[in-house]
Amino acid sequence: MLAATTPGLVERLLLLSYPLHPPKRLDQMRTAHFPSLQTPAMFVSGERDGFGTKAEMESALKLIPAKTELLMVAGAGHELMTARNRAELLESVVKTFLDFGKG
Repeated sequence: MLAATTPGLVERLLLLSYPLHPPKRLDQMRTAHFPSLQTPAMFVSGERDGFGTKAEMESALKLIPAKTELLMVAGAGHELMTARNRAELLESVVKTFLDFGKG
């Protein structure tokens, strides 16, 4: 929320497992500040994250007027790292974030 109230504070944001809403509580969306966010933001979310589905994340990111990107982590929940993705997750997130900053 600080980046939404203080434009220019940082060049871009990396949000890991952003809790869009509490599990099964779609009535408690945590997006009120999204329309004020002027900072480019990259979100990383697990495909099975109970805090926000891919469709919910995509819809919420449309509220942000700045550039956004969503990186979905296959087979992951809110924790992101699994036994299967442990070796490549960090590299994938860093590479995608650096590429996101170029554009």
